[in-house]
Amino acid sequence: MNEQGVDNHRVFMKRCLSLALKALGSTGANPMVGAVIVHDNKIIGEAYHRKYGGAHAEVHAIESVKKKDLLKKSTLYVNLEPCSHFGKTPPCSDLIIRSGIPHVIIGTKDPNSLVAGKGIEKMTGAGCKVELGEMEEECRFLNRRFFTFHEMKRPYIVLKWAQSADGFIDLLRDQKTKIGPHWISGPYERILVHKWRSEESAILVGTNTAEKDNPALNVRSWSGKSPKRLIIDKRLRLATDLKIFNKDVHTIIFNYVKSIESKSTAYVQINEKEAFWPQILDYLYGQELVSLFVEGGSVTINSMLASGLWDEARIIIGNQEFHRGVRAPVPMQEKNYEYKTHGANLRIMYNKQVHF
Repeated sequence: MNEQGVDNHRVFMKRCLSLALKALGSTGANPMVGAVIVHDNKIIGEAYHRKYGGAHAEVHAIESVKKKDLLKKSTLYVNLEPCSHFGKTPPCSDLIIRSGIPHVIIGTKDPNSLVAGKGIEKMTGAGCKVELGEMEEECRFLNRRFFTFHEMKRPYIVLKWAQSADGFIDLLRDQKTKIGPHWISGPYERILVHKWRSEESAILVGTNTAEKDNPALNVRSWSGKSPKRLIIDKRLRLATDLKIFNKDVHTIIFNYVKSIESKSTAYVQINEKEAFWPQILDYLYGQELVSLFVEGGSVTINSMLASGLWDEARIIIGNQEFHRGVRAPVPMQEKNYEYKTHGANLRIMYNKQVHF
């Protein structure tokens, strides 16, 4: 068998990552995984994990190889350690061994305690040459939701807000102000936000945003599944004719009053005497929701920023100036954050205290 060089290892692992990314928003609690099978420096099979509960990337990749005898002379590239346990599907490591693939190059170890090195150990024990750590940082970043969920025991948290050119998140409103959003962003950005929603497990807003903007919090301008709706309504003062109660999407109301659940809505009682965010995140972890998209408003986002329990913030900057209004959230310690700008009107901020 011709050995692939180091540069080729990187090329093929990049292909794994590009394949894996196709499933963003479709894998539920599972990771995004791409698999590439190479013989004589040529790809003879490739695939990705398409949806939660479906066959894994390695299975589809092996099935895609037309000449199965070549598997015994090939190298398998995969961005995450092949599984070693029976879940919704059989162990991929067993299939790799049965297929006779002699060489496996893995981006990063699986943090799930059900795997966590056991797949590597099984393949090595069967005589397979296993290499770990190819483009490890990029592989971890791709599955940052999955790694955060398993390593930090909470969902990966993305904050999102739009602010005017002069730094306001909203106009000042009173009882005479018409209910509904005051748009800062344009049509393109609103489509982008719906795309973002489709990629996450749940979406959350506070009481004021639910009441003043009356958002549906679903995916309308993009193809994809709407995330579960989460509302903070501590005293249960929201009117039940708001869009969030339309039963189109399962909705969870975090409050201090009661716990009760129906088919479309769950009221989850939070202990008023204990820290607020850890209770919510513990609940979401128990529900296997691996990511949370927080759309505000300012009170909710500032509270989350102050807690430090967030991972990523996406800030859309509009062209107009408000001159007065509700100030946009501001990070408390600049040194703890890493900024990346995307054009003139989008900034993404990562929390370096928890980001890897």
